[in-house]
Parts: sequence; structure tokens; C-alpha cells
Amino acid sequence: MIAAATAASTMELSPAGATELVYVPVNPAFGGSPLNGSVLLNSAQAQNRHKDPDDPSSLFGNKTPLEQFNESLQRRVLDDLSTAASKNLISADGKFIPGTFQSGDFRIAITNLGNGMVQITTTDLKTGATTSFQVSQSQ
Repeated sequence: MIAAATAASTMELSPAGATELVYVPVNPAFGGSPLNGSVLLNSAQAQNRHKDPDDPSSLFGNKTPLEQFNESLQRRVLDDLSTAASKNLISADGKFIPGTFQSGDFRIAITNLGNGMVQITTTDLKTGATTSFQVSQSQ
């Protein structure tokens, strides 16, 4: 009982040390310090486990070495086909030769538009998809 009375009298004699609670935002988007931005961004990026499937920095993505080799081989074959086809499309003086040429599954049509302009249309014979562009030939 004496201990309780001593504790009660000690609490009455000492002033209370409480202060107001003040909210201070951390995120700069909500009023926090702009210096916190890089810390929060780095923390978020370190926790991010999602990968963008269209990210150009990952050329092969999550493909096996065999799939990677196959894609590389396909690109090489298409490059060789386009080189061989371009030999038939361009004259010795470096100008496009109007006409239609077929190489594998692709048809290439070169049309003279006049004024030194030609239109090149490539058609995928399997899907029917086409793409066109115009080129200026030097006079």
C-alpha cells in the first residue's frame, strides 16, 4: 500500500510529457519530401517481379536455347532471301527495276510512279498480308 501511494504521488508531481501526433507524408505525390522519390522508386523496382513481354531489351524472352537458335536461323535465311531478291530488283546503276518478282512465299511488286518515285509492295502469299512504301530514286 505504501508503494502504491508513493507511485501515485510521484505521478502527480511529474508533468505529463505527451505531445500532439503529427502526420508527415513520406510519398512526394502526397506532400512528402521530393528527396524520398528515388528511394521509393528503387524500393518498388526491387520488389517488382513482373516482366514486360514486349520489352525490346529481352530479344528472346523466356525461350529455350533451341527456340533462340531457330529464330536466329530464320532471320538469317530471310536476310539471305532478301539479299538474293534485291539483286533482281536493282539495276547496275542502283535504280529499282519496275516489275513483279517472287521469292519463296513473298511477291515483290515495283511500280514506277513517275518523277523518280517508285512504290514497292511486298505480299505474303501464305497470309495475303501486304506492306507498301515509296522510294525516291536519284535522277
